[in-house]
Amino acid sequence: MTSHGSVNLQTESRNIQDVQMEPQRKLINSVDGCVDEALRGLVRASGGLALLRGHRAVLRSDAHNLRGKVALLSGGGSGHEPAHGGYVGPGMLSAAVAGGVFASPPPASVLAAILALHAAGASAVLLIVKNYTGDRLNFGLAAEQARNHGVVVDMVIVADDCAFDQPGKAGRRGLCGTVFVHKLAGALAEEGCSLDRIVSKVTEVLKGVGTLGVSLSPCSVPGSRPSFDLPPGDMELGLGIHGEPGIKRSKVASADEVVKTMMDHMTNPASQSRLPLTSGDSVVVCVNNLGALSGLEVAVVTRATINCLESRGVAVARAMSGSFMTSLEMAGVSLTLMKADPEILRLFDAKTGAPAWPNLSTASVSGRDYMTDPPPTRTSPQDGEHPEGGQSGAMRKALENVCSSLLEKQEELNSLDRDAGDGDCGNTHAQAAAAIQEWLRRHAVPGCPGRMLAALAGLVQEKMGGSSGALYSLFLTAAAGHMTDGRSDAAAWAAAMHAGTQAMSRYGGAEPGDRTMLDALCPAVDELMNLRAAPPAGHMAVLQAAVQRAASGAEATRSLRARAGRASYVAAERVTRPDPGAVAVAAIFRAVLEALQD
Repeated sequence: MTSHGSVNLQTESRNIQDVQMEPQRKLINSVDGCVDEALRGLVRASGGLALLRGHRAVLRSDAHNLRGKVALLSGGGSGHEPAHGGYVGPGMLSAAVAGGVFASPPPASVLAAILALHAAGASAVLLIVKNYTGDRLNFGLAAEQARNHGVVVDMVIVADDCAFDQPGKAGRRGLCGTVFVHKLAGALAEEGCSLDRIVSKVTEVLKGVGTLGVSLSPCSVPGSRPSFDLPPGDMELGLGIHGEPGIKRSKVASADEVVKTMMDHMTNPASQSRLPLTSGDSVVVCVNNLGALSGLEVAVVTRATINCLESRGVAVARAMSGSFMTSLEMAGVSLTLMKADPEILRLFDAKTGAPAWPNLSTASVSGRDYMTDPPPTRTSPQDGEHPEGGQSGAMRKALENVCSSLLEKQEELNSLDRDAGDGDCGNTHAQAAAAIQEWLRRHAVPGCPGRMLAALAGLVQEKMGGSSGALYSLFLTAAAGHMTDGRSDAAAWAAAMHAGTQAMSRYGGAEPGDRTMLDALCPAVDELMNLRAAPPAGHMAVLQAAVQRAASGAEATRSLRARAGRASYVAAERVTRPDPGAVAVAAIFRAVLEALQD
Protein backbone atom coordinates (compact mmCIF):
# COMPACT_ATOMS: atom_id res chain seq x y z
CA MET A 1 0.00 0.00 0.00
CA THR A 2 1.34 3.40 -0.96
CA SER A 3 1.30 6.00 1.80
CA HIS A 4 0.33 9.60 1.15
CA GLY A 5 3.85 10.71 1.99
CA SER A 6 5.50 8.36 -0.50
CA VAL A 7 3.05 9.43 -3.18
CA ASN A 8 4.12 13.03 -2.56
CA LEU A 9 7.81 12.15 -2.92
CA GLN A 10 7.13 10.29 -6.16
CA THR A 11 5.12 13.22 -7.45
CA GLU A 12 7.88 15.69 -6.62
CA SER A 13 10.43 13.48 -8.39
CA ARG A 14 8.25 13.29 -11.50
CA ASN A 15 7.76 17.05 -11.42
CA ILE A 16 11.51 17.68 -11.43
CA GLN A 17 12.13 15.25 -14.29
CA ASP A 18 9.12 15.92 -16.46
CA VAL A 19 7.95 19.51 -15.99
CA GLN A 20 10.14 20.79 -18.81
CA MET A 21 9.15 18.13 -21.34
CA GLU A 22 5.48 17.56 -20.48
CA PRO A 23 3.16 19.56 -22.76
CA GLN A 24 0.49 21.75 -21.20
CA ARG A 25 -2.60 19.62 -20.54
CA LYS A 26 -4.29 21.66 -17.84
CA LEU A 27 -6.21 24.91 -18.23
CA ILE A 28 -4.16 26.78 -15.63
CA ASN A 29 -1.87 29.79 -15.55
CA SER A 30 1.03 28.10 -13.79
CA VAL A 31 1.85 24.91 -11.96
CA ASP A 32 2.98 26.78 -8.87
CA GLY A 33 -0.01 29.11 -8.66
CA CYS A 34 -2.92 26.87 -9.60
CA VAL A 35 -3.91 25.90 -6.04
CA ASP A 36 -3.97 29.47 -4.74
CA GLU A 37 -5.88 30.69 -7.79
CA ALA A 38 -8.39 27.85 -7.45
CA LEU A 39 -9.02 28.74 -3.80
CA ARG A 40 -9.54 32.38 -4.71
CA GLY A 41 -11.95 31.31 -7.43
CA LEU A 42 -13.95 29.24 -4.95
CA VAL A 43 -14.11 31.98 -2.33
CA ARG A 44 -14.87 34.82 -4.74
CA ALA A 45 -17.79 32.87 -6.18
CA SER A 46 -19.38 32.32 -2.74
CA GLY A 47 -20.37 35.06 -0.34
CA GLY A 48 -20.33 32.58 2.52
CA LEU A 49 -16.60 31.87 2.33
CA ALA A 50 -13.41 33.75 3.17
CA LEU A 51 -9.67 33.05 2.85
CA LEU A 52 -7.35 33.18 5.83
CA ARG A 53 -4.68 35.64 4.78
CA GLY A 54 -1.26 34.05 4.32
CA HIS A 55 -2.65 30.50 4.37
CA ARG A 56 -4.50 28.12 2.06
CA ALA A 57 -7.41 27.98 4.46
CA VAL A 58 -11.08 28.56 3.62
CA LEU A 59 -13.30 29.70 6.51
CA ARG A 60 -16.95 30.51 6.95
CA SER A 61 -17.36 34.23 6.44
CA ASP A 62 -19.89 34.23 9.31
CA ALA A 63 -17.42 32.74 11.81
CA HIS A 64 -19.04 34.75 14.60
CA ASN A 65 -21.99 32.33 14.43
CA LEU A 66 -19.68 29.61 15.74
CA ARG A 67 -19.62 31.15 19.23
CA GLY A 68 -20.30 28.48 21.81
CA LYS A 69 -20.41 25.67 19.26
CA VAL A 70 -17.97 23.00 18.14
CA ALA A 71 -16.11 24.03 14.99
CA LEU A 72 -15.23 21.46 12.34
CA LEU A 73 -11.97 21.60 10.40
CA SER A 74 -10.93 19.27 7.59
CA GLY A 75 -8.71 19.38 4.54
CA GLY A 76 -5.95 17.65 2.68
CA GLY A 77 -4.28 17.80 -0.67
CA SER A 78 -5.77 19.82 -3.51
CA GLY A 79 -7.00 18.13 -6.67
CA HIS A 80 -10.05 16.58 -4.98
CA GLU A 81 -12.40 19.48 -5.62
CA PRO A 82 -15.03 20.25 -4.49
CA ALA A 83 -13.48 18.62 -1.41
CA HIS A 84 -12.77 20.14 0.94
CA GLY A 85 -13.40 23.86 0.60
CA GLY A 86 -16.75 23.28 -1.10
CA TYR A 87 -18.11 21.78 2.12
CA VAL A 88 -17.45 24.83 4.26
CA GLY A 89 -20.67 26.45 5.40
CA PRO A 90 -23.39 26.38 8.06
CA GLY A 91 -24.32 22.78 8.78
CA MET A 92 -21.02 21.36 7.55
CA LEU A 93 -17.38 22.41 7.94
CA SER A 94 -16.29 25.58 9.66
CA ALA A 95 -13.01 25.65 7.75
CA ALA A 96 -10.89 23.60 5.35
CA VAL A 97 -7.14 23.70 4.84
CA ALA A 98 -5.63 22.86 1.46
CA GLY A 99 -2.19 21.57 0.63
CA GLY A 100 -0.55 21.41 -2.75
CA VAL A 101 -1.93 18.98 -5.33
CA PHE A 102 -2.15 15.58 -3.59
CA ALA A 103 0.01 16.92 -0.73
CA SER A 104 -0.93 17.37 2.93
CA PRO A 105 -1.31 20.96 4.16
CA PRO A 106 1.50 22.21 6.40
CA PRO A 107 0.93 22.15 10.18
CA ALA A 108 1.34 25.94 10.38
CA SER A 109 -1.73 26.49 8.18
CA VAL A 110 -3.76 23.89 10.07
CA LEU A 111 -2.84 25.57 13.34
CA ALA A 112 -3.70 29.02 11.96
CA ALA A 113 -7.15 27.77 10.99
CA ILE A 114 -7.70 26.17 14.41
CA LEU A 115 -6.73 29.38 16.17
CA ALA A 116 -8.97 31.44 13.89
CA LEU A 117 -11.94 29.26 14.80
CA HIS A 118 -11.04 29.44 18.48
CA ALA A 119 -10.78 33.23 18.26
CA ALA A 120 -14.25 33.34 16.69
CA GLY A 121 -15.64 31.82 19.88
CA ALA A 122 -15.84 28.13 19.06
CA SER A 123 -16.06 26.00 22.20
CA ALA A 124 -13.86 23.29 20.66
CA VAL A 125 -12.45 22.21 17.31
CA LEU A 126 -12.91 18.78 15.74
CA LEU A 127 -10.43 17.77 13.05
CA ILE A 128 -11.83 15.40 10.40
CA VAL A 129 -8.84 13.74 8.76
CA LYS A 130 -8.52 11.15 5.98
CA ASN A 131 -6.30 8.21 6.86
CA TYR A 132 -3.09 9.11 5.03
CA THR A 133 0.25 9.34 6.79
CA GLY A 134 0.90 12.95 5.80
CA ASP A 135 -2.54 14.13 6.85
CA ARG A 136 -2.38 12.33 10.20
CA LEU A 137 1.06 13.74 10.97
CA ASN A 138 0.41 17.33 9.98
CA PHE A 139 -3.07 17.62 11.47
CA GLY A 140 -1.89 15.76 14.57
CA LEU A 141 1.06 18.12 15.05
CA ALA A 142 -1.22 21.14 14.66
CA ALA A 143 -3.64 19.63 17.19
CA GLU A 144 -0.87 19.23 19.78
CA GLN A 145 0.28 22.79 19.18
CA ALA A 146 -3.29 24.08 19.48
CA ARG A 147 -3.72 22.33 22.82
CA ASN A 148 -0.66 24.20 24.05
CA HIS A 149 -2.55 27.37 23.15
CA GLY A 150 -5.46 26.29 25.33
CA VAL A 151 -7.74 25.09 22.53
CA VAL A 152 -9.92 22.03 23.07
CA VAL A 153 -9.20 19.81 20.06
CA ASP A 154 -10.09 16.28 19.03
CA MET A 155 -9.58 14.30 15.82
CA VAL A 156 -11.62 11.74 13.88
CA ILE A 157 -9.79 9.58 11.35
CA VAL A 158 -11.82 8.47 8.31
CA ALA A 159 -10.73 5.09 6.90
CA ASP A 160 -13.49 3.87 4.59
CA ASP A 161 -11.50 2.16 1.80
CA CYS A 162 -12.72 -1.37 1.00
CA ALA A 163 -9.99 -2.21 -1.54
CA PHE A 164 -7.55 -4.30 0.49
CA ASP A 165 -8.61 -7.67 1.87
CA GLN A 166 -5.80 -7.49 4.42
CA PRO A 167 -4.81 -3.85 5.04
CA GLY A 168 -1.24 -3.21 6.15
CA LYS A 169 -0.16 -1.33 9.23
CA ALA A 170 -1.08 2.00 7.64
CA GLY A 171 -4.70 0.86 7.59
CA ARG A 172 -7.54 1.64 5.21
CA ARG A 173 -7.36 4.86 3.24
CA GLY A 174 -9.77 7.75 3.72
CA LEU A 175 -11.92 8.32 0.65
CA CYS A 176 -15.30 9.82 -0.24
CA GLY A 177 -16.91 8.59 2.97
CA THR A 178 -15.21 11.64 4.51
CA VAL A 179 -17.93 13.79 2.93
CA PHE A 180 -20.60 11.86 4.86
CA VAL A 181 -18.72 12.59 8.07
CA HIS A 182 -18.60 16.29 7.20
CA LYS A 183 -22.37 16.28 6.80
CA LEU A 184 -23.34 14.34 9.90
CA ALA A 185 -20.83 16.04 12.19
CA GLY A 186 -21.82 19.41 10.75
CA ALA A 187 -25.49 18.83 11.52
CA LEU A 188 -24.67 17.80 15.10
CA ALA A 189 -22.41 20.83 15.59
CA GLU A 190 -25.09 23.15 14.22
CA GLU A 191 -27.51 21.74 16.80
CA GLY A 192 -25.04 22.64 19.58
CA CYS A 193 -23.95 19.11 20.48
CA SER A 194 -20.82 18.66 22.56
CA LEU A 195 -17.47 17.59 21.15
CA ASP A 196 -17.67 14.21 22.87
CA ARG A 197 -21.17 13.59 21.49
CA ILE A 198 -20.09 14.42 17.93
CA VAL A 199 -16.97 12.25 18.11
CA SER A 200 -18.91 9.33 19.57
CA LYS A 201 -21.64 9.53 16.94
CA VAL A 202 -19.41 9.77 13.84
CA THR A 203 -17.07 7.08 15.17
CA GLU A 204 -20.03 4.74 15.44
CA VAL A 205 -21.34 5.70 11.99
CA LEU A 206 -17.95 5.06 10.37
CA LYS A 207 -18.25 1.36 11.21
CA GLY A 208 -20.95 1.21 8.55
CA VAL A 209 -19.25 3.29 5.82
CA GLY A 210 -17.35 1.80 2.89
CA THR A 211 -15.93 3.09 -0.40
CA LEU A 212 -14.44 1.49 -3.49
CA GLY A 213 -13.21 3.15 -6.67
CA VAL A 214 -12.70 2.08 -10.27
CA SER A 215 -11.09 4.04 -13.09
CA LEU A 216 -10.67 3.86 -16.85
CA SER A 217 -7.73 6.28 -16.87
CA PRO A 218 -4.98 7.65 -14.63
CA CYS A 219 -4.70 11.31 -13.72
CA SER A 220 -1.73 13.65 -13.92
CA VAL A 221 -0.51 16.22 -11.42
CA PRO A 222 -0.09 19.62 -13.11
CA GLY A 223 3.29 19.65 -14.84
CA SER A 224 3.72 15.88 -14.67
CA ARG A 225 2.94 12.85 -16.73
CA PRO A 226 0.10 10.43 -15.89
CA SER A 227 0.50 8.76 -12.53
CA PHE A 228 0.38 5.25 -14.04
CA ASP A 229 -0.07 3.58 -17.41
CA LEU A 230 -3.45 2.12 -18.26
CA PRO A 231 -3.98 0.76 -21.78
CA PRO A 232 -7.24 1.65 -23.54
CA GLY A 233 -9.92 -0.89 -22.72
CA ASP A 234 -8.52 -1.67 -19.26
CA MET A 235 -9.74 -0.47 -15.88
CA GLU A 236 -8.26 -0.34 -12.38
CA LEU A 237 -10.27 -1.52 -9.39
CA GLY A 238 -9.61 -0.31 -5.86
CA LEU A 239 -7.47 2.70 -6.63
CA GLY A 240 -6.98 5.65 -4.30
CA ILE A 241 -7.52 9.35 -4.90
CA HIS A 242 -3.88 10.44 -5.22
CA GLY A 243 -3.03 8.93 -8.58
CA GLU A 244 -1.87 5.58 -7.22
CA PRO A 245 -2.93 2.50 -9.21
CA GLY A 246 -5.51 0.03 -7.97
CA ILE A 247 -5.29 -3.49 -6.63
CA LYS A 248 -6.63 -5.26 -9.72
CA ARG A 249 -6.66 -4.60 -13.46
CA SER A 250 -9.23 -6.03 -15.87
CA LYS A 251 -11.00 -5.28 -19.12
CA VAL A 252 -13.72 -2.66 -19.12
CA ALA A 253 -17.14 -4.28 -18.82
CA SER A 254 -20.69 -2.95 -18.86
CA ALA A 255 -21.78 -0.56 -16.13
CA ASP A 256 -24.01 -3.22 -14.57
CA GLU A 257 -21.14 -5.72 -14.47
CA VAL A 258 -18.67 -3.21 -13.05
CA VAL A 259 -21.05 -2.16 -10.30
CA LYS A 260 -21.73 -5.80 -9.39
CA THR A 261 -17.97 -6.47 -9.24
CA MET A 262 -17.48 -3.47 -6.98
CA MET A 263 -20.36 -4.46 -4.71
CA ASP A 264 -19.11 -8.05 -4.46
CA HIS A 265 -15.65 -6.80 -3.50
CA MET A 266 -16.95 -4.30 -0.94
CA THR A 267 -19.07 -6.90 0.85
CA ASN A 268 -16.78 -9.92 0.48
CA PRO A 269 -17.07 -11.82 3.80
CA ALA A 270 -13.41 -12.92 3.54
CA SER A 271 -12.13 -9.32 3.42
CA GLN A 272 -11.03 -7.51 6.55
CA SER A 273 -12.08 -4.24 4.86
CA ARG A 274 -15.57 -5.39 3.98
CA LEU A 275 -18.68 -3.36 4.60
CA PRO A 276 -20.99 -5.60 6.65
CA LEU A 277 -24.10 -5.28 4.50
CA THR A 278 -27.01 -7.69 4.66
CA SER A 279 -30.49 -7.98 3.25
CA GLY A 280 -32.87 -5.68 5.10
CA ASP A 281 -30.28 -2.95 5.65
CA SER A 282 -30.94 0.62 4.62
CA VAL A 283 -28.15 2.74 3.12
CA VAL A 284 -27.22 6.15 1.82
CA VAL A 285 -25.24 5.79 -1.42
CA CYS A 286 -22.87 8.24 -3.08
CA VAL A 287 -21.94 7.72 -6.73
CA ASN A 288 -18.86 9.91 -6.97
CA ASN A 289 -17.34 11.04 -10.25
CA LEU A 290 -13.57 10.88 -9.87
CA GLY A 291 -13.19 13.74 -12.31
CA ALA A 292 -13.68 12.96 -15.99
CA LEU A 293 -16.70 10.73 -16.43
CA SER A 294 -19.55 12.30 -18.37
CA GLY A 295 -22.75 13.08 -16.53
CA LEU A 296 -24.46 10.47 -18.68
CA GLU A 297 -22.08 7.73 -17.49
CA VAL A 298 -22.49 8.75 -13.85
CA ALA A 299 -26.27 8.55 -14.20
CA VAL A 300 -26.00 5.09 -15.78
CA VAL A 301 -23.79 3.92 -12.89
CA THR A 302 -26.24 5.44 -10.40
CA ARG A 303 -29.09 3.41 -11.88
CA ALA A 304 -26.95 0.26 -11.84
CA THR A 305 -25.95 0.87 -8.21
CA ILE A 306 -29.49 1.34 -6.97
CA ASN A 307 -30.70 -1.72 -8.88
CA CYS A 308 -27.80 -3.83 -7.59
CA LEU A 309 -28.46 -2.89 -3.98
CA GLU A 310 -32.18 -3.49 -4.25
CA SER A 311 -31.56 -6.90 -5.85
CA ARG A 312 -29.69 -7.81 -2.65
CA GLY A 313 -32.57 -6.74 -0.44
CA VAL A 314 -30.87 -3.50 0.59
CA ALA A 315 -33.08 -0.40 0.67
CA VAL A 316 -31.58 2.81 -0.72
CA ALA A 317 -32.78 5.59 1.55
CA ARG A 318 -30.89 8.43 -0.15
CA ALA A 319 -28.70 8.65 -3.27
CA MET A 320 -26.29 11.39 -4.25
CA SER A 321 -24.71 11.39 -7.68
CA GLY A 322 -22.06 13.76 -9.01
CA SER A 323 -18.55 15.04 -8.25
CA PHE A 324 -17.87 15.12 -4.52
CA MET A 325 -14.27 13.99 -4.01
CA THR A 326 -12.38 13.85 -7.29
CA SER A 327 -8.91 12.87 -8.38
CA LEU A 328 -8.14 15.61 -10.89
CA GLU A 329 -9.16 14.34 -14.36
CA MET A 330 -9.35 10.64 -13.55
CA ALA A 331 -12.09 8.99 -15.63
CA GLY A 332 -13.53 6.85 -12.90
CA VAL A 333 -16.14 6.50 -10.22
CA SER A 334 -16.26 5.53 -6.58
CA LEU A 335 -19.18 4.07 -4.69
CA THR A 336 -19.67 4.98 -1.04
CA LEU A 337 -22.27 3.25 1.11
CA MET A 338 -23.34 4.32 4.59
CA LYS A 339 -25.67 2.17 6.65
CA ALA A 340 -28.53 4.37 7.75
CA ASP A 341 -31.16 4.58 10.46
CA PRO A 342 -33.74 7.32 11.16
CA GLU A 343 -31.29 9.40 13.22
CA ILE A 344 -28.58 9.24 10.55
CA LEU A 345 -31.13 10.23 7.90
CA ARG A 346 -32.30 13.15 10.04
CA LEU A 347 -28.75 14.47 10.25
CA PHE A 348 -28.10 13.75 6.60
CA ASP A 349 -31.22 15.69 5.56
CA ALA A 350 -30.44 18.70 7.78
CA LYS A 351 -30.01 21.95 5.86
CA THR A 352 -26.55 23.24 5.04
CA GLY A 353 -25.17 26.31 3.34
CA ALA A 354 -22.06 24.58 2.00
CA PRO A 355 -21.83 25.45 -1.71
CA ALA A 356 -20.90 21.96 -2.94
CA TRP A 357 -23.59 20.02 -1.08
CA PRO A 358 -26.36 18.99 -3.51
CA ASN A 359 -30.00 19.89 -3.11
CA LEU A 360 -31.11 16.35 -2.33
CA SER A 361 -34.64 15.03 -1.95
CA THR A 362 -35.58 13.76 1.49
CA ALA A 363 -37.77 11.02 0.00
CA SER A 364 -36.57 7.44 0.13
CA VAL A 365 -35.18 6.18 -3.18
CA SER A 366 -36.34 2.60 -2.70
CA GLY A 367 -40.05 1.92 -2.45
CA ARG A 368 -40.99 5.01 -4.43
CA ASP A 369 -42.99 4.78 -7.64
CA TYR A 370 -40.70 6.79 -9.89
CA MET A 371 -42.74 6.32 -13.07
CA THR A 372 -45.77 8.39 -13.99
CA ASP A 373 -48.21 7.61 -16.77
CA PRO A 374 -48.80 10.05 -19.61
CA PRO A 375 -52.36 11.36 -20.02
CA PRO A 376 -54.59 9.35 -22.35
CA THR A 377 -54.31 10.44 -25.97
CA ARG A 378 -56.59 10.23 -28.92
CA THR A 379 -55.95 7.66 -31.60
CA SER A 380 -53.10 8.78 -33.84
CA PRO A 381 -54.38 10.07 -37.20
CA GLN A 382 -52.40 7.39 -39.02
CA ASP A 383 -54.01 4.64 -36.92
CA GLY A 384 -57.64 5.68 -37.33
CA GLU A 385 -60.02 4.47 -40.03
CA HIS A 386 -61.80 7.13 -42.07
CA PRO A 387 -64.29 6.82 -44.95
CA GLU A 388 -63.05 7.20 -48.49
CA GLY A 389 -64.20 10.01 -50.74
CA GLY A 390 -64.10 11.30 -54.24
CA GLN A 391 -60.39 12.17 -54.11
CA SER A 392 -59.25 9.00 -52.33
CA GLY A 393 -58.25 7.22 -55.52
CA ALA A 394 -56.23 10.14 -56.89
CA MET A 395 -54.51 10.72 -53.55
CA ARG A 396 -53.62 7.03 -53.25
CA LYS A 397 -52.14 7.01 -56.76
CA ALA A 398 -50.15 10.17 -56.02
CA LEU A 399 -48.77 8.71 -52.76
CA GLU A 400 -47.79 5.46 -54.48
CA ASN A 401 -45.93 7.40 -57.17
CA VAL A 402 -44.15 9.57 -54.57
CA CYS A 403 -43.02 6.51 -52.61
CA SER A 404 -41.73 4.73 -55.70
CA SER A 405 -39.85 7.82 -56.83
CA LEU A 406 -38.18 8.35 -53.45
CA LEU A 407 -37.13 4.72 -53.23
CA GLU A 408 -35.62 4.90 -56.72
CA LYS A 409 -33.69 8.04 -55.80
CA GLN A 410 -32.39 6.69 -52.48
CA GLU A 411 -28.76 6.27 -53.55
CA GLU A 412 -28.74 9.47 -55.61
CA LEU A 413 -29.91 11.47 -52.58
CA ASN A 414 -27.38 9.73 -50.33
CA SER A 415 -24.61 10.59 -52.78
CA LEU A 416 -25.62 14.26 -52.88
CA ASP A 417 -25.84 14.33 -49.07
CA ARG A 418 -22.34 12.93 -48.64
CA ASP A 419 -20.94 16.16 -50.06
CA ALA A 420 -22.29 18.23 -47.20
CA GLY A 421 -23.80 15.95 -44.58
CA ASP A 422 -23.74 12.44 -43.24
CA GLY A 423 -24.96 10.82 -46.46
CA ASP A 424 -28.31 9.55 -45.19
CA CYS A 425 -30.78 11.86 -46.96
CA GLY A 426 -31.83 9.08 -49.31
CA ASN A 427 -32.16 6.63 -46.45
CA THR A 428 -34.43 8.91 -44.42
CA HIS A 429 -36.68 9.58 -47.42
CA ALA A 430 -36.75 5.85 -48.16
CA GLN A 431 -37.79 5.15 -44.56
CA ALA A 432 -40.69 7.55 -44.94
CA ALA A 433 -41.66 6.03 -48.30
CA ALA A 434 -41.62 2.50 -46.90
CA ALA A 435 -43.75 3.57 -43.93
CA ILE A 436 -46.31 5.22 -46.22
CA GLN A 437 -46.43 2.14 -48.46
CA GLU A 438 -47.10 -0.06 -45.43
CA TRP A 439 -49.82 2.32 -44.27
CA LEU A 440 -51.45 2.29 -47.71
CA ARG A 441 -51.58 -1.52 -47.60
CA ARG A 442 -53.43 -1.46 -44.30
CA HIS A 443 -55.65 1.60 -44.55
CA ALA A 444 -58.11 3.29 -46.86
CA VAL A 445 -57.10 6.79 -47.92
CA PRO A 446 -59.48 9.21 -46.18
CA GLY A 447 -61.77 11.15 -48.44
CA CYS A 448 -61.03 14.28 -46.39
CA PRO A 449 -57.64 15.66 -47.54
CA GLY A 450 -57.03 17.21 -44.11
CA ARG A 451 -57.25 13.80 -42.42
CA MET A 452 -55.00 12.27 -45.04
CA LEU A 453 -52.37 14.99 -44.52
CA ALA A 454 -52.60 14.57 -40.73
CA ALA A 455 -52.07 10.83 -41.08
CA LEU A 456 -49.00 11.42 -43.24
CA ALA A 457 -47.67 13.93 -40.72
CA GLY A 458 -47.87 11.32 -37.95
CA LEU A 459 -46.22 8.68 -40.07
CA VAL A 460 -43.35 10.91 -41.12
CA GLN A 461 -42.78 12.17 -37.59
CA GLU A 462 -42.63 8.62 -36.24
CA LYS A 463 -40.76 6.81 -39.02
CA MET A 464 -38.57 9.30 -40.88
CA GLY A 465 -36.55 10.80 -38.04
CA GLY A 466 -33.95 13.56 -38.12
CA SER A 467 -34.54 17.16 -39.11
CA SER A 468 -36.10 16.06 -42.41
CA GLY A 469 -38.80 14.15 -40.54
CA ALA A 470 -39.56 17.15 -38.36
CA LEU A 471 -39.68 19.52 -41.35
CA TYR A 472 -41.98 17.33 -43.43
CA SER A 473 -44.20 16.71 -40.43
CA LEU A 474 -44.41 20.46 -39.80
CA PHE A 475 -45.37 21.04 -43.42
CA LEU A 476 -48.05 18.35 -43.42
CA THR A 477 -49.45 19.30 -40.00
CA ALA A 478 -49.82 22.96 -40.93
CA ALA A 479 -51.30 22.05 -44.31
CA ALA A 480 -53.80 19.68 -42.69
CA GLY A 481 -54.96 22.46 -40.38
CA HIS A 482 -56.12 24.45 -43.41
CA MET A 483 -58.24 21.61 -44.82
CA THR A 484 -60.19 20.45 -41.78
CA ASP A 485 -63.45 21.98 -42.98
CA GLY A 486 -63.80 19.35 -45.70
CA ARG A 487 -62.84 21.62 -48.57
CA SER A 488 -60.85 19.85 -51.27
CA ASP A 489 -60.88 22.22 -54.23
CA ALA A 490 -57.71 23.43 -55.94
CA ALA A 491 -57.69 26.76 -54.11
CA ALA A 492 -57.86 24.95 -50.74
CA TRP A 493 -54.97 22.72 -51.72
CA ALA A 494 -52.91 25.78 -52.71
CA ALA A 495 -53.66 27.55 -49.43
CA ALA A 496 -52.73 24.43 -47.48
CA MET A 497 -49.41 24.05 -49.30
CA HIS A 498 -48.64 27.71 -48.64
CA ALA A 499 -49.39 27.31 -44.92
CA GLY A 500 -47.11 24.27 -44.76
CA THR A 501 -44.27 26.15 -46.42
CA GLN A 502 -44.62 29.06 -44.01
CA ALA A 503 -44.49 26.66 -41.04
CA MET A 504 -41.29 25.06 -42.31
CA SER A 505 -39.63 28.44 -42.72
CA ARG A 506 -40.90 29.82 -39.40
CA TYR A 507 -39.71 26.92 -37.25
CA GLY A 508 -36.75 25.75 -39.31
CA GLY A 509 -35.29 29.24 -39.73
CA ALA A 510 -34.41 28.84 -43.42
CA GLU A 511 -35.55 30.98 -46.35
CA PRO A 512 -35.35 30.64 -50.12
CA GLY A 513 -31.75 31.22 -51.14
CA ASP A 514 -30.30 29.41 -48.11
CA ARG A 515 -29.65 26.22 -50.13
CA THR A 516 -32.30 23.98 -48.56
CA MET A 517 -35.40 22.14 -49.68
CA LEU A 518 -37.24 25.47 -49.54
CA ASP A 519 -35.41 26.53 -52.69
CA ALA A 520 -37.47 23.95 -54.57
CA LEU A 521 -40.60 24.06 -52.43
CA CYS A 522 -41.25 27.80 -52.22
CA PRO A 523 -41.17 28.55 -55.99
CA ALA A 524 -43.44 25.56 -56.64
CA VAL A 525 -45.94 26.62 -53.97
CA ASP A 526 -45.88 30.21 -55.22
CA GLU A 527 -46.89 28.85 -58.63
CA LEU A 528 -49.64 26.72 -57.06
CA MET A 529 -51.20 29.85 -55.58
CA ASN A 530 -52.30 30.64 -59.14
CA LEU A 531 -54.83 27.83 -58.74
CA ARG A 532 -57.03 30.23 -56.80
CA ALA A 533 -57.83 32.19 -59.98
CA ALA A 534 -57.25 29.60 -62.70
CA PRO A 535 -60.27 27.87 -64.31
CA PRO A 536 -60.49 24.08 -63.86
CA ALA A 537 -59.22 23.55 -67.37
CA GLY A 538 -56.03 25.40 -66.47
CA HIS A 539 -55.24 23.53 -63.24
CA MET A 540 -52.97 20.98 -64.90
CA ALA A 541 -50.94 23.71 -66.58
CA VAL A 542 -50.41 25.38 -63.19
CA LEU A 543 -49.25 22.09 -61.70
CA GLN A 544 -46.87 21.51 -64.61
CA ALA A 545 -45.41 24.99 -64.10
CA ALA A 546 -45.02 24.29 -60.36
CA VAL A 547 -43.14 21.08 -61.13
CA GLN A 548 -40.82 22.94 -63.48
CA ARG A 549 -40.17 25.65 -60.91
CA ALA A 550 -39.35 23.01 -58.27
CA ALA A 551 -36.87 21.35 -60.64
CA SER A 552 -35.28 24.72 -61.55
CA GLY A 553 -35.08 25.69 -57.88
CA ALA A 554 -33.37 22.42 -56.99
CA GLU A 555 -30.84 22.82 -59.79
CA ALA A 556 -30.16 26.43 -58.76
CA THR A 557 -28.98 25.27 -55.33
CA ARG A 558 -25.85 24.03 -57.08
CA SER A 559 -24.49 27.61 -57.09
CA LEU A 560 -25.94 28.81 -53.77
CA ARG A 561 -23.93 29.22 -50.57
CA ALA A 562 -25.47 27.24 -47.73
CA ARG A 563 -26.71 29.50 -44.93
CA ALA A 564 -28.85 26.97 -43.07
CA GLY A 565 -28.78 23.26 -42.36
CA ARG A 566 -25.78 20.99 -41.97
CA ALA A 567 -24.20 22.15 -45.23
CA SER A 568 -23.71 25.63 -43.73
CA TYR A 569 -20.82 24.22 -41.67
CA VAL A 570 -18.99 22.94 -44.75
CA ALA A 571 -16.63 25.02 -46.88
CA ALA A 572 -18.49 26.40 -49.91
CA GLU A 573 -15.94 25.10 -52.41
CA ARG A 574 -16.71 21.53 -51.31
CA VAL A 575 -20.45 21.86 -51.96
CA THR A 576 -20.89 21.99 -55.75
CA ARG A 577 -23.86 19.72 -56.44
CA PRO A 578 -27.58 20.37 -55.86
CA ASP A 579 -29.01 20.21 -52.36
CA PRO A 580 -30.41 16.68 -51.75
CA GLY A 581 -33.47 17.98 -49.90
CA ALA A 582 -34.39 20.25 -52.79
CA VAL A 583 -33.89 17.40 -55.26
CA ALA A 584 -36.21 15.22 -53.18
CA VAL A 585 -38.90 17.93 -53.16
CA ALA A 586 -38.65 18.29 -56.95
CA ALA A 587 -39.02 14.52 -57.30
CA ILE A 588 -42.13 14.55 -55.09
CA PHE A 589 -43.77 17.25 -57.22
CA ARG A 590 -42.88 15.35 -60.40
CA ALA A 591 -44.39 12.13 -59.00
CA VAL A 592 -47.64 13.86 -58.06
CA LEU A 593 -47.92 15.41 -61.54
CA GLU A 594 -47.39 12.04 -63.27
CA ALA A 595 -50.03 10.41 -61.07
CA LEU A 596 -52.60 13.07 -61.85
CA GLN A 597 -51.80 12.97 -65.56
CA ASP A 598 -52.55 9.24 -65.54
